[in-house]
Amino acid sequence: MSFFERYLTLWVALCIGAGILLGKIAPELAQTLDGMAITVNDAPVVSIPIALCLFFMMYPIMVKIDFHEVVKAGKALRPVGLTLFINWAVKPFTMYFIASFFLGTLFLAFIGPEAVDLVKMPLGTSLSVGDTYGAGQVVLVDGAKMLEVPLWRSYLAGCILLGIAPCTAMVLVWGYLSKGNDAHTLVMVAINSLTMLVLFGVLGGFLLGVGRLPVPWQALLLSISIYVALPLVAGYTSRKWIIAAKGEPWFKETFLRYLTPVTITALLITLVLLFALKGESIVENPLTILWIAIPLIVQTVLIFALGYGLSRLMGLTYENAAPTAMIGASNHFEVAIATAVMLYGLSSGAALATVVGVLIEVPLMLILVKFCLGTQGWFRHEPSSVPEGA
Repeated sequence: MSFFERYLTLWVALCIGAGILLGKIAPELAQTLDGMAITVNDAPVVSIPIALCLFFMMYPIMVKIDFHEVVKAGKALRPVGLTLFINWAVKPFTMYFIASFFLGTLFLAFIGPEAVDLVKMPLGTSLSVGDTYGAGQVVLVDGAKMLEVPLWRSYLAGCILLGIAPCTAMVLVWGYLSKGNDAHTLVMVAINSLTMLVLFGVLGGFLLGVGRLPVPWQALLLSISIYVALPLVAGYTSRKWIIAAKGEPWFKETFLRYLTPVTITALLITLVLLFALKGESIVENPLTILWIAIPLIVQTVLIFALGYGLSRLMGLTYENAAPTAMIGASNHFEVAIATAVMLYGLSSGAALATVVGVLIEVPLMLILVKFCLGTQGWFRHEPSSVPEGA
């Protein structure tokens, strides 16, 4: 675990503080950066600074993937099938129901039943001021059309985006720390990246629609193309070129070693931008973080327990069970943040909810890693991986 990854929670906390301070000292700076965007029909679709940050988050992950391993995954149908089932058939829907219950019912009085959030107009829509769209209404803000939605639904949107984005980055660290099967983890990273190209947009559009939130299909597909497909193609192409030119040992021992901190650095820069705009509302109501964090924690623990328990019932080895549970429990917060910013705006409640996902993930996943290590005896082990004393 690198220096950056080991203290990620600390860096996230420092970036939150830096973002809040920046928002207080120079509020126009974040607004100016947010205004640097690619527009379609006068609607800002891709924030250029965020797009650059997200590319450098994703590329180091994608370049590590050896796609030849995807073919070999067929030899381990049970762990692969269980991982896909939890990630795509269970997790998105439990996230929706858990977040809806906590944010829309249990904590609604604390969030404010009348509290609203202003989000971007859905790409491709031509609505007039006063028109309704889902649970929102079109309003005019500083000469621009915005959609005014209930604040809790905006938070719900961020939770949904986390729920449909299974982890393909830090899970490699969690699998390694829990002494899991690195090959299985890497294979699932590749398969999840490919599956996300199809199901992220489909499930995202469906659940956001059920939640009566804006469902800009064009923007969803564009976000997948920019934030998943582009770094995926760049990673695959450059991996082949570098290995052919310099050899695989140099690629693994030198190139990847210097590339690893890039992902975390780009993430931290993104967080500074996010909190520069959302910092004031957090300072005014710090319990907002708690209201969002609780359903995310419940969801994470539930999905981990489901994956770990089913792995034991299916007779999987510990080396496959640990990463299977970890992959389901953790979230691909880079893509969730990017999509929330693209769909709803840098200062939206949805973007804030995805940032809370980053805030809780590292300490919570480290706790689950320790739980796995302490329960290895519940599973059989691969012959070459039996722990000492077993």
